[in-house]
Amino acid sequence: MALVCRVIPCLDVAAGRVVKGVNFANLRDMGDPVELARLYFAQGADEITFLDVTATVDERATTYDVVRRTAEEVFIPLTVGGGVRTAEDVARLLAVGADKIGVNSAAIARPALLDEIADRFGAQVLVLSLDVKRSDATTSGFVVTTHGGRTETTLDALEWAREAIERGAGELLVNSIDADGTKEGFDLELVGLMRELASVPVIASGGAGSAADFAPAIRAGANAVLAASVFHSGQLTVGDVKAAMTAEGIEVRA
Repeated sequence: MALVCRVIPCLDVAAGRVVKGVNFANLRDMGDPVELARLYFAQGADEITFLDVTATVDERATTYDVVRRTAEEVFIPLTVGGGVRTAEDVARLLAVGADKIGVNSAAIARPALLDEIADRFGAQVLVLSLDVKRSDATTSGFVVTTHGGRTETTLDALEWAREAIERGAGELLVNSIDADGTKEGFDLELVGLMRELASVPVIASGGAGSAADFAPAIRAGANAVLAASVFHSGQLTVGDVKAAMTAEGIEVRA
């Protein structure tokens, strides 16, 4: 467990707008990414994660202009993912203000991409984004998906996470597709299994529904907690989450 735990709002972006659905389906408009990033920065967010959730499906690059405008409004780390296929894509995103880059589908298609990014920019820049489903087809019971959860691979999620760390991933963003948007809590078993194998920080994602859901994810082994819909809807603020975690004896940034 990290000494100080991070709270990270996530901006899932499609066509320049923040969207949110359940299990990555039935996406609905939740607002302007720049305005929301500004709001969460004011609330005390430790980082912002910006995921262009249709970039890979549409076979296009992440929207650089939106990333640039978001980076100009927030002065905390900004992680950007979606549509990243090459080290040159990473260079362009860093140039417009990203601090860390999330990679998923392209790394599965060509694992050497992870080595290339880590070698050129450092492990601190490289975040492996894992969209994970429960499956009887793998040894661990968890399988990796691509294309925003739409396509199931044959990769065991734990084996892939281990390989990615060996190739230079500096952080794991572990999103449960089964829990995503359900507001029934994080998949604590998945978080715990990732913590057991990982020598790098683990971010728990998918399923947050109340302020009480975050502390269990940290106790299960997460170094940071990420959420979207509970923040976008106004149900919770970043401050609400930090207050609840503090009450549970978990140290957060003021």
